Amino acid sequence: MDLSLSEEHLMIRQAARDFAQTELLPGVIERDEKQSFPGEQIKKMGELGFLGMMTDPKYNGSGMDTLSYVIAMEEFSKVDASASVIVSVNNSLVCWGIETFGSDMQKQKYLTRLASGEIIGAFCLSEPEAGSDATSQKTTAIDNGDHYVLNGTKNWITNGGSAEVYLVIAQTDKEKGHKGINALIVEKDTPGFEIGPKENKLGIRGSDTHSLNFNDVKVPKENRIGENGFGFKFAMKTLAGGRIGIAAQALGIAAGAYELALKYAKERKAFGTEIANHQAIAFKLADMHTQIEAARHLVYKAAWDKDNGHNYDLSGAMAKLYASQVAMDTTVEAVQIHGGNGYVKDYHVERLMRDAKITQIYEGTSEIQKIVISREILRKS
Repeated sequence: MDLSLSEEHLMIRQAARDFAQTELLPGVIERDEKQSFPGEQIKKMGELGFLGMMTDPKYNGSGMDTLSYVIAMEEFSKVDASASVIVSVNNSLVCWGIETFGSDMQKQKYLTRLASGEIIGAFCLSEPEAGSDATSQKTTAIDNGDHYVLNGTKNWITNGGSAEVYLVIAQTDKEKGHKGINALIVEKDTPGFEIGPKENKLGIRGSDTHSLNFNDVKVPKENRIGENGFGFKFAMKTLAGGRIGIAAQALGIAAGAYELALKYAKERKAFGTEIANHQAIAFKLADMHTQIEAARHLVYKAAWDKDNGHNYDLSGAMAKLYASQVAMDTTVEAVQIHGGNGYVKDYHVERLMRDAKITQIYEGTSEIQKIVISREILRKS
């Protein structure tokens, strides 16, 4: 089995790493403290092709594979998980969803601008009473001839205040259950669409997370993605790919914390030698490195499955479940290795620890990943 990366993949890794160090690292602590959206950095990412990595070049995308995308996500996340989740949502949820299931009109009108980074998008599924349960939508999209009338609230929406295009999952026919749900493209300046206050979060504080309110918002029928009632399948298929991106983010957070801990352990001295020479610290580093390598293989396998047309429900869920746990475990240990300095913002690891927790929550909690995994292994047995 050949596990080596191609020359192109290595070039993408280096490009993403260079960008993370030169563009994302400066000011990352200040952006975290002030909850500042990295607008300038995201604009540059778009110019470099990072916001439409998997999109066909005919729609202004970079035409790369999923493996390229997760490699870049890992490098961005080592430094700034807020920027990486913005990239993740735009790539694997919004661009991929419209390119795979959207109409030609939708691709020309929206995808070309999203993939080029001219604008960014948001994916709107979660609600106050329906997080990852897409069948329990309270937001409604009532059929009114040539348009839908949209009413309801979405919350925890990444890019909520910065996006120009929103993919909104809503219930059209409650009696049909999951077959009565639709996915609609809503533009930011549509009358009746209101953006709520920004959430004050524990981590990924540079990304803007908002509640969204829809009050008799008229959405043209041409903005529905797929056939009537396709919304549930759209959400499930899109989220399956989104898990791979979040798994890559978790991997990057873990790898970033490990690299900082390793560097610190080789420089910090205690009891007459570098602390890396003490078995208690050396064993921590050994565990961290092993777990990160295992997570990386799971993430790459999920990306490989997607690129090769295989079902990636199982591999994607396993990658997210394991990588997010590794992110939490590794960042906690990185803080511990740094000792008192680990509790200080200037050393970055406390921020990575705070950022790590969300990877166990969004795109479905760890418990939901276990439901997906158990369902798949039982189905195949």
